[in-house]
Amino acid sequence: MTCTGVLLYPLFSEYELAVALSVLKQGGQPIQTIGVWGGPIKGESDLTCLPDTTIADADPSRYDSLLFPGCMDITTLYNNEEIIDFIRSCARIHPQLKIGAISSSPYLLAKAGLLRNKAYTVGMNVEQRVQTGVFDEERYSNSLVVQDGSILTARGRGFVQFGVQFGRMLNLEFSPSWYEG
Repeated sequence: MTCTGVLLYPLFSEYELAVALSVLKQGGQPIQTIGVWGGPIKGESDLTCLPDTTIADADPSRYDSLLFPGCMDITTLYNNEEIIDFIRSCARIHPQLKIGAISSSPYLLAKAGLLRNKAYTVGMNVEQRVQTGVFDEERYSNSLVVQDGSILTARGRGFVQFGVQFGRMLNLEFSPSWYEG
């Protein structure tokens, strides 16, 4: 059975996952948390999570979708080729892999080459985007949430809309009214 892989790395943003995880649960979509290592991983609000598996042990064929939270300091992941290789492996196995990345995490998709020729948004300013050398500025959108095909990106403060749209991308049955203001 396929499921949504939820990536966890140090200083991940807990609140950016809250609505998406609730929608996945409400829609009956199984998840598997995937850590950069097997031990506890502490988020930016000091919530400690124990992942179900690690990137090294995860089976890319198991995931029909991936969910990436933002990170308080995405620069800590700039040289993590294991995450990039994992993303590429999942995308190779599932050409229509559905991916949701919020806040700074679209950086990981850009570095893996998945944002090539795709509209996107990201919680990084223009100087930060240019400095990374992985973003196409012509495809950047200042919108809060951007979907281009099977890739959904959002800025952090769009976490409610992001979670709801991720559920819609997966064709889940859930009640969006739970998340309206």
